[in-house]
Amino acid sequence: MRYSELTGGQVGTVAVIGAGASGTLATTYLLRAAAEARIPLRIALIDRYGQHGLGRAYATEHPGHLLNSPVDRMSAVAADPGHLARWAAANGIRHDGFLSRAAFGCYLRELLADAERMAGPTATVALITAGVVGLSHSGLGRPLRLHLAAQGRIDADAAVLATGHQPPAAPFGAPASPRYIRDPWIPGALDGVADGRPVVVLGTGLTMLDVAISLTGAHPQTVVHAVSRHALVPREHRAPPGRAVPPPVLRVPDLSPVGLPGLIRYVRVAAAQSPDSWQAVVDALRPHIPGLWQRLSLPDKRLFLRHVARYWEVHRHRMPPATARRIDQLRSAGRLSVQPGRIIAVAEKPTGLCVRIEHGGRVTEVTAGWLINATGPAADITATTDPLLRSLLDSGLARPDPLRLGIEVDARGALLNASGTPSGIIVALGPPLRGQLYETTAIPEIRDQAAALAGRLLAACRDRTAPLAAPGPPGNWARPKLGLAEPY
Repeated sequence: MRYSELTGGQVGTVAVIGAGASGTLATTYLLRAAAEARIPLRIALIDRYGQHGLGRAYATEHPGHLLNSPVDRMSAVAADPGHLARWAAANGIRHDGFLSRAAFGCYLRELLADAERMAGPTATVALITAGVVGLSHSGLGRPLRLHLAAQGRIDADAAVLATGHQPPAAPFGAPASPRYIRDPWIPGALDGVADGRPVVVLGTGLTMLDVAISLTGAHPQTVVHAVSRHALVPREHRAPPGRAVPPPVLRVPDLSPVGLPGLIRYVRVAAAQSPDSWQAVVDALRPHIPGLWQRLSLPDKRLFLRHVARYWEVHRHRMPPATARRIDQLRSAGRLSVQPGRIIAVAEKPTGLCVRIEHGGRVTEVTAGWLINATGPAADITATTDPLLRSLLDSGLARPDPLRLGIEVDARGALLNASGTPSGIIVALGPPLRGQLYETTAIPEIRDQAAALAGRLLAACRDRTAPLAAPGPPGNWARPKLGLAEPY
């Protein structure tokens, strides 16, 4: 398929690779910006699984899979923090302050549909189901060519890498067995697991909680054994108040340069001064994290990742009260155990898997029907097996950040090639920037990155066409859709 033929003419074309939250928000803000500037634009929103607007995070339909942030902090509209809450109320969605991930996926899809409706016909989007395996400079009508897994291609003026998290990597010799689930969020990955046999889950973070809730709910006899080095489980959110509360403000000292020991001391002192509100301290620190992270030395960053990160994550990424109650019930009933250790070997037997776990010099064996990797995103992008990222790194169109957590970009989000030159037509946002920003995986950060990128992407397409004569934006996109009975 040649997308340039699909759109026709000399209309600017942007390809957004990945259609989860990052890609959906990037597309939504692009549509709005193009319509306001009256610049014709065609967007190809590409998702390998066809889960446009959802991605893997919000494609789940399980009602027990909840957002791990309160509804008043998940608005996709920066200037309107109550946008999501009003949308939920208008659609009759009841909640205790934490929406289901399925509901949030509907919210993202509706935002995208509304943005396209208001932007058309100036700007439109085509939803394409395909895997992108490479990028190259075409040298033809458009400067960039996307190569698809199905042998097709898309020619574009610019591209957005919104590929989300890398799938987890096994820290042991993973068996070539259908009973080993390397990534529980691949569509259909857990379909056969709910057979009542014991399950070992590697990892004790938020993914483990969702997997345990899914599997124990699907079969009354399923028992889950969760294993991680320190057996740390996310802390519980305080129940949100019944009214909107402005985000806390924390006066972060001007530490120049930032040193990890001093930063840790500062956070501990701030939390000790308000022992009942350590959560507020953690939340107030969040907007400052990218700036603090960039001012840390590389050795301090590595030290943080090795010794501090896990403790920070369980306090930063907390579980909703309803999830905490369900997990407590499972543990009390003996259907979920959490133990420290590391998996050192896995052997396949006719009856299932034999999982060997080492802790403190002692090795235990667990017989299980299934082994699921829930360790979270892979920590070394240079080992990626993703065809697109592998191609970008191998061709020199991209380079890893110094920590190898993701790819390196400049201050404007443009990819840096192997020699450090920023691309004028390829940008990235969201989880691939974790090595440079650290805090770049939640909706507020992704939302703000998407808004900032929209104008830069339009500039890359501006030379293709002159702005249209009709002035003014097509409407107020920040207002939630309140239902078919009320005009938008």
